[in-house]
Amino acid sequence: MKISSVIFNRNHLNELSRYINTHETSMHLISKKTKLGIDELNKHGNIVSIEEDELLDTLKRENTKYDLIIITDLFELTDDIYNTLKRVQEILNEDGKLLITSVNPKWNSILRFFEYFKLKTVTSKRAYIHPKKISNIARSSGFEVNQIYSRQIFPFKIFGMGTLLNKILEGFAVPLNLGIKNYIVFGKYTNISVPSSKSIIIPAKNEEKNLIPLIERVPVFEEDYELIVVYGESEDDTEKVVLNLNSVFPDIEIKSFKQSLNGKANAVWEAVEASENNLIAILDSDQSVDPETLIDFFEILENGNADFVNGTRLIYPMEDKAMRIINTLGNKVFQFLISMVIGQKLTDSLCGTKVFKKSNLEKIYNWQNTLKSKDPFGDFDLIFSAAFAGDKILEYPVHYKARIYGETQISRFRDGFKLIKYFIESFYLFNFSK
Repeated sequence: MKISSVIFNRNHLNELSRYINTHETSMHLISKKTKLGIDELNKHGNIVSIEEDELLDTLKRENTKYDLIIITDLFELTDDIYNTLKRVQEILNEDGKLLITSVNPKWNSILRFFEYFKLKTVTSKRAYIHPKKISNIARSSGFEVNQIYSRQIFPFKIFGMGTLLNKILEGFAVPLNLGIKNYIVFGKYTNISVPSSKSIIIPAKNEEKNLIPLIERVPVFEEDYELIVVYGESEDDTEKVVLNLNSVFPDIEIKSFKQSLNGKANAVWEAVEASENNLIAILDSDQSVDPETLIDFFEILENGNADFVNGTRLIYPMEDKAMRIINTLGNKVFQFLISMVIGQKLTDSLCGTKVFKKSNLEKIYNWQNTLKSKDPFGDFDLIFSAAFAGDKILEYPVHYKARIYGETQISRFRDGFKLIKYFIESFYLFNFSK
């Protein structure tokens, strides 16, 4: 019985695939000792195979700017951590990511034991720096930690049973961070304000009396911005109001159309496809969240402080009757489940106000295509895809108000079984090796 580095490294490359997007430039630095075929490597971005002591020199020779740089099992060999990270900063785009993968220091003694008894190929002497220590040093170079986790506990074949056994062990050990391979995702956040064009999506169903008062309050932005109002089959005159919006607001660019299917998720994704600007906001049409807060939502992204901003209604006191007791309880359940799945604590996952970069769309679609289950609301796809890709998610507290007209259009419990299936499948993707 011997540890198979080929299988181990193949699983590692499968894990990296969640971070690689076709429209982004990426570089993956690996050791020449990595035992994988060139065809397999080429499926995982721009592979640069180097000697184990050439990391910093290789980075110094790079003139290309990248959206993503991956360093596999090399970082802990460098004798100049600070300048290595500083050089990565210089060749990353403004919102770029750095992914460092290395051996979990919890396995240091065990792997040395395997090497001593010839159960594993002997590797170079490594620092085995603890992830938290790497994180602190990285902050001094201008990086922030977005995500830390580990993968693979059992790296043996055992006549094809190793993969199954590994998944069983990962399931029990998820909270303990016992995987052999550590993954640390860093984001480059510069705090340099970059104004950007904006699209504001407003789903509307049975919102006849809310739409015009809402749009009257939407801020006027200096940059190009558009409103996209997508409406569903309604029992009131919502359609009539929507079709007359360009006459009421001749100075605002408003696109409007009827969604092809039922449900908020369908409305949101069709509006996203119709959007033309760099930043996208989703704003519910019931006026329960002040549209004026969009200024702050967008500012967080434009200042380079996050990749995704999620509104939270559970910080400030709510107005009476803003949220029913059963919905408050449901939100707390969803909050617990989502935090457990993605490994990040969010206070409110179901707030309808969310702002993200249109460049995130490939990540969102990749997430949706990976899942067999479908999110009937759209909230979870947005949050889960951002977390899965290692993006930085921040929350913005909003004052949640009772709707002035009509009743809520969404029942979070009607599709309960769909959501349970969705959460189970998502938990598997987040916490198990592929």
